[in-house]
Amino acid sequence: MRNTHPLKFTLTLCAIAGCVQPLSWTSSKKQRIYAVHRLLLISVIFTLMTSQLINIILNIDKSNEYSDTMYMTLAVLIGNYKLISMWITAKNIRSVIDIFAEKLFRSLESYETIIQQKYTKLTKKYAMWYYMLVQITVVGIIVNAYFTNFTKRNLTYRAWLPFDYTSPGIFFLVFTHQMLGVSIVAAANVACDLLVSGLMQQICCQLEILEYRLTKFSKGQYILRDCVRHHDRIYEYAHKVNIRFAHLIAFQFAVSMLVVCANLYKLATTSLNSSLFIIVLYTACMLSQIFLYCWFGNELKLKSLELASNIYKLEWQKLNNNSKKDLVLIMRRTSTPIEFNSAIIITLNLESFMSLLKTSYSIYNVLKYT
Repeated sequence: MRNTHPLKFTLTLCAIAGCVQPLSWTSSKKQRIYAVHRLLLISVIFTLMTSQLINIILNIDKSNEYSDTMYMTLAVLIGNYKLISMWITAKNIRSVIDIFAEKLFRSLESYETIIQQKYTKLTKKYAMWYYMLVQITVVGIIVNAYFTNFTKRNLTYRAWLPFDYTSPGIFFLVFTHQMLGVSIVAAANVACDLLVSGLMQQICCQLEILEYRLTKFSKGQYILRDCVRHHDRIYEYAHKVNIRFAHLIAFQFAVSMLVVCANLYKLATTSLNSSLFIIVLYTACMLSQIFLYCWFGNELKLKSLELASNIYKLEWQKLNNNSKKDLVLIMRRTSTPIEFNSAIIITLNLESFMSLLKTSYSIYNVLKYT
């Protein structure tokens, strides 16, 4: 019986969003179909991003107009960047996803399967909450845009277009293009965010399975050499995942800080109406987005440090000297926890999340009083 991938739900979202090709699509025909699908998605959001950036350069000269445009332009920019990056590094991303087929990472008995299922359910639970929040926001944006902009023949997002779009037919196409672009951007961001956070949760899962194997080893049911190799492989894998997504994490932090700052400015200057509700939802999405990285990065760090404490609880008096030395080596390595970071100065933990909020609020205050 073929094992189900622990990130099946997340990978399905990634496939729909154009981030990761479905694992079962191995034929050249299906690969070409998916390449066309991905190219169409990138084309939509790239043209949307280009029109917004040109509009900023040519037409905007007031701070309130910058805030009205930049908060969505930045989201489109990061979504486009994620899609293209995932396309360029497709083989590397596939190697990261396929790691769970390795013998050391597979569940070898029923209790390990229970541990794996627990983390799979948790991953799907958090993914569903985040996905639903973003989808509610997207639907809210589209509905609000229809009643406040479409009926008045106004574009939802300021954009530079090299043609006259005032005729009903052309305006409908341009409006649809913007709404479709927003939907694709949301899907790409959700997929990429959930993939990175899901991989961090699976590393936590492997650490918990390793803890269980060490307790079974002390009772003579596992070979310590395999546990040492498993621990070493977990660290190697965590480093590999961190390297693969370091540039995305750094870019996401920078964009999130600017978007939260822009949204705070808009919240302070927007009257109580439907647009205010959309801004609140959008801000919640951006904060949830970066919180996912920081929360699970923090959990991974704590889980890796916890391993040493659990090794202390083993029945050392029953072990021979070689086994004790091997366990000491594992404990020494756990003194350096597994931490995800990017751009050297950004570490994924709760302190980084609080720092981002403080920095965003400081920039908002500067803009408010200038």
